Amino acid sequence: MIRRPLGPIAWALAAVIPVLFVGLFFLWPVVALVATGLTSDGQLDLGGIPEVLALDRSWKVLGNTLIQAILATAVAILLGVPAAYVLYRLQFRGRGMLRALLTVPFVLPAVVVGVAFTALYGPGGALHWLGLDRSLTVVVLALAFCNVTVVARTVGGYWAQRDTRQGQAARTLGAGPVRVFCTVTLPALAPALASAGALVFLFCATSFGVVLILGGRDFANIETEIYRLTVQFLDLRSAAVLSLVQFAIVALALLASALLRKHNEQAQAVSYEVRGPRRADAPILTVFGVTVLLLHVLPIGALVWRSLQGTRGAGFSLDNYRALIDPPPSSPLHGSVFDAAALSFGIACIAIVIAVALGMLVSLIVSRRPRSRGLQRGIAFYDAAIMLPLGISAVTLGFGLLLTMHKPLGFGFDLRTSVVLIPLAQALVALPLVVRTLTPVLRAIDPRTREAAMMLGASPFRVLRTIDFALLGRSAGLALGFAFAVSLGEFGATAFLVRPDAQTLPVAIAALVGHPDPASYGAALAASVVLGALAAGIMVLAERWRVDGGVGGSW
Repeated sequence: MIRRPLGPIAWALAAVIPVLFVGLFFLWPVVALVATGLTSDGQLDLGGIPEVLALDRSWKVLGNTLIQAILATAVAILLGVPAAYVLYRLQFRGRGMLRALLTVPFVLPAVVVGVAFTALYGPGGALHWLGLDRSLTVVVLALAFCNVTVVARTVGGYWAQRDTRQGQAARTLGAGPVRVFCTVTLPALAPALASAGALVFLFCATSFGVVLILGGRDFANIETEIYRLTVQFLDLRSAAVLSLVQFAIVALALLASALLRKHNEQAQAVSYEVRGPRRADAPILTVFGVTVLLLHVLPIGALVWRSLQGTRGAGFSLDNYRALIDPPPSSPLHGSVFDAAALSFGIACIAIVIAVALGMLVSLIVSRRPRSRGLQRGIAFYDAAIMLPLGISAVTLGFGLLLTMHKPLGFGFDLRTSVVLIPLAQALVALPLVVRTLTPVLRAIDPRTREAAMMLGASPFRVLRTIDFALLGRSAGLALGFAFAVSLGEFGATAFLVRPDAQTLPVAIAALVGHPDPASYGAALAASVVLGALAAGIMVLAERWRVDGGVGGSW
């Protein structure tokens, strides 16, 4: 009984620590950047909003953002639904491994995806003759490449648990497979499809590295335009206005995703049924196979193949990989790519510790189901506040950190002169994904289980240790994998925070791609393969850990 009063104190600390972290290293820098762009001589000046929005360039960038996001979302849904059916409704050997491999495109660093599609569609690429280099089509394909997995996992997990009796009844009455899908299955999947679509739209609308490498200035979106305005022109006024526009777009997408996810979670399944492939599944299996081959395997294969070609195209060569350790004199980097990889790995390790620790605290808070309506609203608001880094430009975050971290909280040291800010920024980017990975596990716990343990004399801390933390451990591998892969490949915020003598691997790859020397481009290809292999290996291991822990099916 003496320990009971510590419960509210512990919950308060668990809630406050992530809020302080997000407030200090995210909210303050972003607000400071926007305020800097919307003030003049210390006075609020909103005249820049109509001024920037009156420019044709602003509307072109906004149009590019919406068109790219809408088209990529449509392609991801069209290709992701067959993938969801194959991976979650059919049972076959190797299904777990295939699921893990299909997760890899989502966590591949954006610069790797951009370089892979350039290797395929750009000069010297196998499909350069199609004339798609620097086109809207290749940008949309690259964005869909990353997000088919989001649709497959979101819709597939929901689909796998749907009641199949209505479809069976319709088939018994003579309805064909297509009619059953359109009239029974598709309406039942609508909540999951809408939720997945909102998330994919969000990811596409805030894409940076892919659009920067593949789109150039003609197909720039809001994210890359903010980067151009701040880095090339120091035009904080225009950048602040575009940040507000992007925030409005993202807020609407997050609101839609939250509402649809809530409906998705409430619509619980009543059965779980999988079966082996049949002849009638041949069209869906064909669509899935073509998607994996042309959209996923072909760009990655082109990247690996061209990384093994000599700078003069003289057959097989390891020169590009040797340049990672021994860079040529013309290299734009300070040091070798190997040094950048080692720095990225160390920074990512620090970032995942921060992201996973904070993510566990947040998940414990937002997974509670209080009876008080006021507490329910408070938890919903808390969840939305922690998700803010998911919807704000990483470019805005990086530049905001540069503006505010010269003397944080009045302390007499400058964080901008060290690499400390990089893992903090990467942890902020990874935190929402960690929370979204861990929270469903805790929400699936029946509250009566905790109540029964309490009635049997277990203290609140013992209930957390034996029930909540035991289940969190099973999904911790997947959360670690997501956090590590995202941190390793983070580019938007890191591009502002790195020093020339201490570049991370994604920033180094971008510098090599932009250098005119063919040897630098070859090194970028090899470095992209290394970075992609690291991210892919991490996610496969994370999925294996998750499966071995009892979550998610067999290999």
